Amino acid sequence: MTGDPPPLAPAEKVDLWRQRFFEAQAAAEEFILGEHGEEGLAAWIQANSRITAELLQAQRPAGVSATDHFMTRLQRQLLLYDSAVTSEPQPSGTVLRNSDCGILRYRKQAARAGVVLTFSSPCPYCQELNTAIAARYVETDVTVSCEQAGDGCTWRAESPHAEGEDTAGSPHRGRSGD
Repeated sequence: MTGDPPPLAPAEKVDLWRQRFFEAQAAAEEFILGEHGEEGLAAWIQANSRITAELLQAQRPAGVSATDHFMTRLQRQLLLYDSAVTSEPQPSGTVLRNSDCGILRYRKQAARAGVVLTFSSPCPYCQELNTAIAARYVETDVTVSCEQAGDGCTWRAESPHAEGEDTAGSPHRGRSGD
């Protein structure tokens, strides 16, 4: 080598981060499935959901409900992969529409490039993991669900007690702060 390589441009850093995260995730999935099968994967999802819920609790800004924090995290996670995501407040909670999932698009691109994928689709894993995180983290009166829709999904955080409550403009209806 004749010297230091030129610094990466911001877009190159993002692409490299995505690639490294994808490689680490795929390696973990392959190892867990190979060593422990489906039971191991289920246990891994439960461990990840516990760790992530605890981390979210520690990081939640004062005055922000756990549900708001969870849905914002999910939206930001999807945006990391350039997903087409919109958040819509509803009388009963919030709807997060992911009309074009960048994670799914990225995995399809990787498969076309010859990468052997552990799962044919990341969607069931993503849905199971994130609903498990929500079950541990969001307020007890809030239900978080996900429906697959083409190359995207729709996430809902809903509370049956939301309508008519004074929520100070929040689309989520859980308690704020601790």
